[in-house]
Amino acid sequence: MTEASLSFSSPDQILLLFGTQDRYLRQVRDVVGVDVTLRGDEIRLLGTDEQIRKGLAVFAELRAILDKRGELLESEVEGVLNTTGNGHQATAATDETIDLFEKARRVAPRTLGQAEYVKSIRENDLVFCIGPAGSGKTYLAVAMAVNALRQEQVQKIVLVRPAVEAGERLGFLPGDLLAKVNPFLRPLLDALNEMLDFEQVKRYMERDVIEIVPLAFMRGRTLNNTFIILDEGQNTTVTQMKMFLTRLGNGSKIVVTGDTTQTDLPPHVTSGLNDAIARLSAIEGIEHVKLTARDIVRHRLVKEIVKAYDDQPVRHAVRRKG
Repeated sequence: MTEASLSFSSPDQILLLFGTQDRYLRQVRDVVGVDVTLRGDEIRLLGTDEQIRKGLAVFAELRAILDKRGELLESEVEGVLNTTGNGHQATAATDETIDLFEKARRVAPRTLGQAEYVKSIRENDLVFCIGPAGSGKTYLAVAMAVNALRQEQVQKIVLVRPAVEAGERLGFLPGDLLAKVNPFLRPLLDALNEMLDFEQVKRYMERDVIEIVPLAFMRGRTLNNTFIILDEGQNTTVTQMKMFLTRLGNGSKIVVTGDTTQTDLPPHVTSGLNDAIARLSAIEGIEHVKLTARDIVRHRLVKEIVKAYDDQPVRHAVRRKG
């Protein structure tokens, strides 16, 4: 067995690191397998050489988050454990940290795949990103949009989603058109509200600096000096995708995200996302990034759920005419 120690700025910081009723500490122990004891302003780790290496890497990552933000979220702990704690190197991802210029808030990619994604957005005007649920494809794109807006690289952010029903019909939902499409746009607003104060988001939206719209509302527009994100791109048709991509104006940037395993289009309709990647990826200035289950940073069970569905794909029943 090997022993190692890691110092912190104060015992209070260690309490934040361990979490309420030591729930973060228990998560680290369960995933890494290392034994942890507290002595003053340092923690001591006991385990095999491999457990010690992973444990030190995990606690160093968590300490870095505490040093920057002064708090630790459960999602951040799970993200670190899903990368560093499981043996995937995340140190290179810190080079692509996204500054939100909002009360010292920053967003850091948690995996090498996420870091490559952020780098691609920085270096290209059109990026396609496909990946499973929880891999950060939408969240990181929104963070990059906020960063570009705060640095005055763009004058506006437009967040777009196709209003395609996952087994439901818009006509049966209550309210007017905006009320009907609100559930489809909510994930984008949730991401914004995690990064900026509510009042700031409200002001941006009132001044039309941030716009969240259904895909159908994009027809006929040309957007200059704008950061445009199309979420759930797998639910666009080829015609819709062409319409959307040709909205790109001077000084603008487009990020298209989607999960090709969760298409809600009819079986006979070709996904505009798959078609666009096949047609356009060879063009200079257009990049295609593929995230995998290794990049999932939600609850640890999400990775297992995605794997279970990938290992045994869902078979749709064939309807027979009778």
